[in-house]
Amino acid sequence: MKQKLRLLPVLIAAFLITGVASAQHSASPSGHAVFGVKGGLNFYNVQNDNSTTYDQRTGYHLGILAHIHRNSQWAFQPELLYSAQGAKNLDLGYLNIPLLIQYMFDNGFRLQAGPQIGFLVSSDNNDNWNPIDLALSVGASYVVPATGFGIDLRYNHGLNDINKSNDVKSTNRGIQLGLFYLFGHDAERAIRNL
Repeated sequence: MKQKLRLLPVLIAAFLITGVASAQHSASPSGHAVFGVKGGLNFYNVQNDNSTTYDQRTGYHLGILAHIHRNSQWAFQPELLYSAQGAKNLDLGYLNIPLLIQYMFDNGFRLQAGPQIGFLVSSDNNDNWNPIDLALSVGASYVVPATGFGIDLRYNHGLNDINKSNDVKSTNRGIQLGLFYLFGHDAERAIRNL
């Protein structure tokens, strides 16, 4: 039963991303959507409000994204990612849903920020950790205009207490460095240039 409950956030997120992308795509040419895949490295730690410290954990993230243009400079990018977080000797695995607003420059660079909700799907001890992690994501990315391949650098700042204990407040903090590929990026460029 626990395994089935853990799949629920995956299904909800998939429906949200697909539904938002489809609605935006059909709304107007400016709502053109392309889909992509991404993955990369995580450098995470858990920040505590007492003197307890951990060593940084190097993990990974992997998932899918939808890139939805509002106009030639602004886009909305929801993602669905598995992310290995926590700290060294403290393995926390999340299904994260970043909802990013992007400002796009003509040369392929993009600035992005937005909220992220994470669902705890694996840990050393589920009884110690809250199942939801809220964060603020800020970062930048670059897509090679002619190919659809890109690189992404992001900082995720945890906002809520992930520790169920009343004695210590703990939050996730981490940097993600990833690569992505946008399917149909050439078609997206052609539409933007019309």
